[in-house]
Amino acid sequence: MHFQLTDEQRDLAETARKFARAELPDLARDMEEKDYPVPPDMLRRYGEMGFLGVNLPEQYGGLGLGHVEALLVLEEFAQVSNAVAFPVFEALVGPVRTIERFGSDEMKARVLPQVIQGEKVVAVSMSEPDAGTALTDLKTTAREDGADGSGGYVVNGTKRWTSGGGHSDYYVTYCRYTEDAGAKGIGAILLEKDMEGMSFGKREELMGFRGIPTADIMIEDVKVPGENVIVSAGGFGKLMSAFGLERCGNATQALGLAAAALEQALEYTQEREAFGKPIVDFQAVQLKLAEMAMKVEASRLLIHRAAVNAAAQDDGLPTAYESSLAKCYANEIVREVTALGMQVMGGYGYHKDYGMEQRLRDAYAWGIAGGAIDVQKTNIAAAMVGRRFDQRR
Repeated sequence: MHFQLTDEQRDLAETARKFARAELPDLARDMEEKDYPVPPDMLRRYGEMGFLGVNLPEQYGGLGLGHVEALLVLEEFAQVSNAVAFPVFEALVGPVRTIERFGSDEMKARVLPQVIQGEKVVAVSMSEPDAGTALTDLKTTAREDGADGSGGYVVNGTKRWTSGGGHSDYYVTYCRYTEDAGAKGIGAILLEKDMEGMSFGKREELMGFRGIPTADIMIEDVKVPGENVIVSAGGFGKLMSAFGLERCGNATQALGLAAAALEQALEYTQEREAFGKPIVDFQAVQLKLAEMAMKVEASRLLIHRAAVNAAAQDDGLPTAYESSLAKCYANEIVREVTALGMQVMGGYGYHKDYGMEQRLRDAYAWGIAGGAIDVQKTNIAAAMVGRRFDQRR
């Protein structure tokens, strides 16, 4: 049991920290103000630095490192803002990993190098107007296209809450290949932004997540070649197994916000004076800082435990139990830590120019995205008793 990073891990984290803090704060503020995603030239910089391929295979241009290394880089970016970190999240722990794990060799050779170089962006499209937490209620269909004998598919449906909707180039789209009820007919297929029949709704106006475009996707008779199948019917369980790493990434995005809030609060309370002394000298402030630190450190340990222990699993992925614990805890504490940060900074914490209120707004998203907090708690309970719970009865 080791609680220290290796020299190589520390060097990687320090490289990511130096880059993020030198290159991204001004961009992050502008993205927050004007609500646009990471620009193409900066995305290519990410690629040149290797940040989009940390744990992706070397044969496609990645670094071939592990989950912990990927999460270390993600946290450094997230401490600047979730928006500048989002392409790193999607590449290292999100839908790109679904392609890397389950896609064909041809698909991987086509998509992964483009992502790793910062040339293309991949999003995941799961939720629908009537299928969110109850994902197996999804209605988007992929039917074999027998018209030309090509082995392709025709896809129809409407997707909601797609982060990257209208901006991303590729969409890992959950769909129903057969009429089988529940999860049996569900798999995933890769759609492309410019395919005929793909259209996108208006940019959603959210409480936070500015700089992370979110929009509906309307899919009308989109013809997709057979080689774009990622997981065929009956593979829903495989798709869900990959979510262990995504949960750790979601938790790390939350952790980055909390860690940055603690850092800013610590600096502020040592500089700000009241009654003739720095406010950190007041016990009430000390208690708040200590609470923030305990929560940040505990969250990081849960995330890294899940990532390290993945090596002991047959599939090399974090377990549902440990990843759900990590996500649930991070999702809860980030709201508490950013709120405490706002409180100790007073009016400056509430002011848009200083960043703390943005962290608080962004903090609430992670306990909704990727499986709500209460869903994680049912995952945890299910793992403890050794069976899934049927929420429909």
